[in-house]
Amino acid sequence: MSENKTQPTKTTPADYIATVEPEARREQSRQLLAFFERVTGWKPRMWGPSIIGFGEYHYKYDSGREGDFLATGFSPRKANLTLYIMPGYEDYGPILERLGKHKLGKSCLYINKLEDIDMDVLAELVRAGLDDLAKTYPVKAS
Repeated sequence: MSENKTQPTKTTPADYIATVEPEARREQSRQLLAFFERVTGWKPRMWGPSIIGFGEYHYKYDSGREGDFLATGFSPRKANLTLYIMPGYEDYGPILERLGKHKLGKSCLYINKLEDIDMDVLAELVRAGLDDLAKTYPVKAS
């Protein structure tokens, strides 16, 4: 079986964020870094070239494929901020209705800028996602 392509790296999140363009996206990345540290209580670590993760878990599927992955985190993409906060097991509709302007992927949340959302609701969503993930896989600090 192949390994998960997204693996932890030695790059520090601060060093990565320093390369993010434009400056506005870099500043929002700094804000999200502090936000996730506060909400999770965990230190960040880079996963692959552009994902800043907090916590991790070991998964094993019925197919036999297994590996480690970040529990929650974000990536400052050019088009938007991508947040990895919903494991996809539960319906977060009631929380998302209060969040503000966003788009959804399977387990990702896409926002254009932090000013578009309610950060207290985002904190609630991150905690709900971590609680949901922990029902299936043990989650630990990274």
